[in-house]
Amino acid sequence: MGSEAVGLFFALSGFLMAHLYGSRPVTKETVLDFLVSRFARIYPVYLTAVLLVAMLSGIQSLNFVQPIIGGTEFFRHVFLLGSSGVFWSIPPEIQFYLFFPILWLCLTRPQRYSGVIAGLAVLVVVDGLLELPGPGILLLSKLPYFLFGALAGAMHSYWNRWRPSASTGAFTLFLLAMFFTYRHVLPGFSPEFWSLQSAAAAAVIVALVARQPPIAAHVLAAAPVRFLGTISFSLYLFHVPIMFLVRRAFEALMPELVLILVALFVAAAGAWFIHETIEVPSRRLLVAWWRHHRWRAASRETSAETIEQAILDLQETEKRLLGGATAAATDEQQIPRTSELGEGAGRTGIRDNGDEKLRA
Repeated sequence: MGSEAVGLFFALSGFLMAHLYGSRPVTKETVLDFLVSRFARIYPVYLTAVLLVAMLSGIQSLNFVQPIIGGTEFFRHVFLLGSSGVFWSIPPEIQFYLFFPILWLCLTRPQRYSGVIAGLAVLVVVDGLLELPGPGILLLSKLPYFLFGALAGAMHSYWNRWRPSASTGAFTLFLLAMFFTYRHVLPGFSPEFWSLQSAAAAAVIVALVARQPPIAAHVLAAAPVRFLGTISFSLYLFHVPIMFLVRRAFEALMPELVLILVALFVAAAGAWFIHETIEVPSRRLLVAWWRHHRWRAASRETSAETIEQAILDLQETEKRLLGGATAAATDEQQIPRTSELGEGAGRTGIRDNGDEKLRA
């Protein structure tokens, strides 16, 4: 059932990204915030799991079931190119996050990017006709799951008027059960899980569960289910090494059924511990660091803009002062000339008076 769980997880990722971010404006800041948030959510706990598996693989006597052998394989996994065990599903998830800003633009401005939307539709059809080609670690081989989930997420807000009935809730649980068991119940129906049909089914299930129909909502909101949902990513990454170690430690002391139950319990407890000590703290730390870095960068930009504006204001003030000084100097030059004219007129009057006296 591992493939079914991963397919449902891919559709859920597409749904959540479209639903949470699809209505937000696409800017450099929002895209960077999104990428940092997603990286902080996935990579630290993923890297911890890779280190644990690499360490267990290095112990020859353990014969670990899903080993990472050699430096090349180790660095492939560190750089999200590895495919050992459950790690194969992380590269397409990260690649979808890098691809999502393009889809984000299509969600916010569908008319402007209608050509891109049409191109994606054609790509999905061709991808399905070619039976999802390529290595499983590449996004192209799993793209329909993300896109169908994103389509369901974009449509979710338009379904507010629809109130699902109890029969819809029962049908949702039936679909969920069939999704995980149909290959075992009907092996001749579809032996290969990865297909357009299963991608569409995963998106429909996610969309129905998101509407919280009666009965299904009651079952899926139960405390044990919510607990498993909270620790699901850590449980997914660490359940194999934890259960392997439990089996190696206690296989000679317990019956098989009891050993399985103990291994499941220890895996859940270990996943909870890792979730609380690594997954959540590392995410908070990285997001807080990024916000602080962005705030400092914004402060520097604001300071630079303030200084630049102050310089412009000073230059404008200087121009005004220089203009006023020039006008004052011009007035001062004009005033003496006027007085000189007055003095000249006075002297002319005196001469005239003298001439009159001489003539007299």
